[in-house]
Amino acid sequence: MLDFNVLALFELFVFALNFVLSMIIIFRERKSTAATWSWLFVVNIIPVFGFILYILIGRGISHYRIFKDRKQFHMGFEKQLINANKAYNDKKFIKKMRKNHAIGQLMNMLYREEKSIISTNTDVKIYNDGREKFDALLKDINEAKQSIHMEYYIFRMDHLGREIYAALVEASKRGVEVRLLFDAWGSNKTKLKQFSELIAQGGHVAQFFPLIMPLINPRTNYRLHRKIVVIDGRIGYTGGFNVGDEYATVTKKFGYWRDNHLRLTGDIVYSMQHRFILDWNSQHHFEITQGEPYFPDVKSDGKVMTQLVTSGPDEAKEQIKLTYMKMISGAEREIIIQTPYYIPSDALHETLKLALLSGVQVKLMIPNKPDHPLVYWATYYNSADLLKYGAKVYTYENGFVHAKNLIIDGEYASVGSANFDYRSLQLCFEANVVVYDYQFAQDLRHNFMDDLKVSQPLTMERYEARSLIIRFKEGLARLISPML
Repeated sequence: MLDFNVLALFELFVFALNFVLSMIIIFRERKSTAATWSWLFVVNIIPVFGFILYILIGRGISHYRIFKDRKQFHMGFEKQLINANKAYNDKKFIKKMRKNHAIGQLMNMLYREEKSIISTNTDVKIYNDGREKFDALLKDINEAKQSIHMEYYIFRMDHLGREIYAALVEASKRGVEVRLLFDAWGSNKTKLKQFSELIAQGGHVAQFFPLIMPLINPRTNYRLHRKIVVIDGRIGYTGGFNVGDEYATVTKKFGYWRDNHLRLTGDIVYSMQHRFILDWNSQHHFEITQGEPYFPDVKSDGKVMTQLVTSGPDEAKEQIKLTYMKMISGAEREIIIQTPYYIPSDALHETLKLALLSGVQVKLMIPNKPDHPLVYWATYYNSADLLKYGAKVYTYENGFVHAKNLIIDGEYASVGSANFDYRSLQLCFEANVVVYDYQFAQDLRHNFMDDLKVSQPLTMERYEARSLIIRFKEGLARLISPML
């Protein structure tokens, strides 16, 4: 009888303690309502394991000051600002803003809230094939003279990784300053000792949020998902491709990897350089303390207007989510989205529904196969929900679509690393470029139309015919989608 009472008291104590701690910690984080209830469900259904899981991957970091800005790094922004002010006062610029109020409002929002200074002299080239992108990157690495700054979510030491690494080693031997930052979780099979030759030549390599032990880190849920390369402070690369064989070759698991990446020149490279330095210094590994060498005078013949938008879980505002919502709400005719994951917040999802109800045509392309099973079935469910409002949804059948594109009215677009899901918009450190250029948007739209040739429409009939097991996976994925 005593043993029974002791056991009952222990169970009551564990339950009460778990409930109180979940109330204090989870609500203290100020998560969305959906995320809060998802964590409450997990923590209280599996008390001990759920609480440990929350400590490892659920805690917010918005109250930590991860990135320390320094005065000397503002020189790049000052140069951008001078050029931007000239553009703002130009009659052609003013006329264009008056013609499209949605673009003018978006630019103003990003500048005021994100301090994203508009670059008016950008030259931009888009790559949707991994091999072409990495060939261009290798060429620029081989021609680098002063510095190479590189950060990726995934950097694998496979065939492609070794190819990039060899070029970095050769650049370091030429006297080029090389810095490589990669995410510790995304690149968990990549070890620092594999970069010994580069380090011996004077190069610097660091992990973002290093793991305490294999696969364990209280900040595991917060990932450096940005892909940024800045060469000599004059050339920038950003987009969706990571460094790994599957991104540049056809593989058995994924087939052809369909993605987008940008090569940029002009003042926007100052913004990219500034972002890299903040990310690099956040890891306290051979911090950059002098800004001047990394912000050279840039002469560009480009005429495209762009803004770099970044976001992360350390910020109070979800800037990229706000950007997506503002772009969607400003659409008059057509919205085109390509994303591997469509698990949006309620607000973003409702914004798309409102556009559909207003008569705007929405075209959404997702993969036809999962790379993360539960994530895919949540994507499948949410995409099908848009069908009820008249959206046209397509599944890409030629491999795996990983592009993160938003095209508005065929006039301007966003391309970058951020997916349309909770993880990208709330938990990961991301970077997108908004491109205000008709020709660029049309080129991106043309690529989408080409992708439609190897895609299948998702109809309500096709969706309703899904198996019972898929319905079960969807139900589970919907329940925990704010945690995915």
